[in-house]
Amino acid sequence: MPAFAYRRAADQDAAPGAPAHAVVIAGAGPVGLVLALDLASRGQRVVILDRRTALSEGSRAICWSKRTLEIMSRIGSRIGSRDGERHGLADRLAAQGVTWKTGKVFHRDAEVFAFDLLPEAGHQWPAFINLQQFHFESACIAAAAQSDLIDMRWGHELSGVSAHDDGVSLAIDTPDGRYTMSAGWLVAADGGRSTVRRQLGLGFVGQTFDDQFLICDIKMKTARPAERWFWFDPPFNPGRSALLHRQADDVWRLDFQIGRDADRDEEMKPDNVAKRVRAMLGDIAFSFAWISCYRFQCRRLEKFRHGRVLFAGDAAHQVSPFGARGGNSGIQDADNLGWKLAMVLQGRAPATLLDSYDSERRQAADENILNSTRSTDFIAPKGPGATLFRDAVLDLAAHQPFARRLLNSGRLSLPTTYDGSALNSDDGFAPGEAPALRPGAPAVDAPKDDGWLLGALGSDFTVLVCSRDIDVPMPGLRTDVGMPLTWRLARSPEATARYGATDQPAFYLIRPDQHIAARWRTCDPQLVADAFHRAIGKA
Repeated sequence: MPAFAYRRAADQDAAPGAPAHAVVIAGAGPVGLVLALDLASRGQRVVILDRRTALSEGSRAICWSKRTLEIMSRIGSRIGSRDGERHGLADRLAAQGVTWKTGKVFHRDAEVFAFDLLPEAGHQWPAFINLQQFHFESACIAAAAQSDLIDMRWGHELSGVSAHDDGVSLAIDTPDGRYTMSAGWLVAADGGRSTVRRQLGLGFVGQTFDDQFLICDIKMKTARPAERWFWFDPPFNPGRSALLHRQADDVWRLDFQIGRDADRDEEMKPDNVAKRVRAMLGDIAFSFAWISCYRFQCRRLEKFRHGRVLFAGDAAHQVSPFGARGGNSGIQDADNLGWKLAMVLQGRAPATLLDSYDSERRQAADENILNSTRSTDFIAPKGPGATLFRDAVLDLAAHQPFARRLLNSGRLSLPTTYDGSALNSDDGFAPGEAPALRPGAPAVDAPKDDGWLLGALGSDFTVLVCSRDIDVPMPGLRTDVGMPLTWRLARSPEATARYGATDQPAFYLIRPDQHIAARWRTCDPQLVADAFHRAIGKA
């Protein structure tokens, strides 16, 4: 794994009462790194603290969704480097990862059905890529190293947190001893064993599941397709489940359900894991890259904002790995928080805007926990009755399409629609029109003559005008906070169809995180201004 040298920071030699840093992020995992890159791309200085001096081993999070690639593409387009080039973060990740969108589900030794997660053409990014977490982090660290606004502090372990009305006091341990500093805002992205959460005395609500799962990453050469294969009650793991996924570098991820009473240490012995691998894949040549064992957890903090401290990623919420909801939802936390925190720091929005981060991402966490819990209950049913139902669904699904909607081997990550958000304005469409693109929903991509729609929406608020045949005027609009709204026109058949503008124009106000704040059939500048003010918490 790449190593990062500890360096002494200026704060270690600063006199007491030194000026506060605007933002400190605890944790240099994917969530903390993406948030730092987003804030830096908006001109904000960030300090990142991490006790490690090397990246973690093992694949950990591996499935990165289309939405994550869209976020990384947007951030990468705004991150400059010292040589003046732009960082194609999403391009780098997609090139290094394994692209996939199809999968198969098996019951015992028979295929039940196959699925396609993105059957529709006309999208820039694939449904998913598989890429080990350390590769994802490496790409982000390389981009962060090119920014003068990001202060990466490896070997600096956050050990004390004291929150106040106007900021946060921090104690940090290093090889040179302890030092203190202060922050205007602290973002806790320090994982499931969060030091910040422990220091503030906060606990999770939710549940931990008893069943255990064995993970192993193996390196092997094979012509198997890059698909997600999931087995219920296979001959090589009777009465339980298994999963097979391809990753970068000829590494394959294998998950085996081993039961609640399994001896963890015994199961993780390489000789015993090798027997499972060969029972699953035959007498193949392979080597181990990583072996681990885990139990499901589906839980979250009651609140994600505690004054000047904000929680994101696993520090805020935890779900089972089936469905790829953990890493992707953490990236969406960062995407939701970045623009809001930047606007507060710039004086463009009140600090109460950050309450919407808490409410919107708690809603997303509840949705992910619900789906993750349902997956867990289907994969590891509780009792004979639940097992009988599960097996009946599997038998029906092989022949009856309606039963496939009940089959749940880990329904895969999708972005949340923020229904009921305080930032949404009234819907100007008729009931039933383009329901997937209502206020609160994530914008969807489509081809344009000169590229891709999401790539053209910019980094701030955008008015998107969709019209196929009508010449729609696009006047400029400037709000009383001095923030111009960008106007973008989309005429392609795919864009007008997806945005409900086949027969008449459609107008959308798009937030910086590319969720829809409002939409209308006619463009009234006052409606746009009112919706903008509502979306920044100034309604």
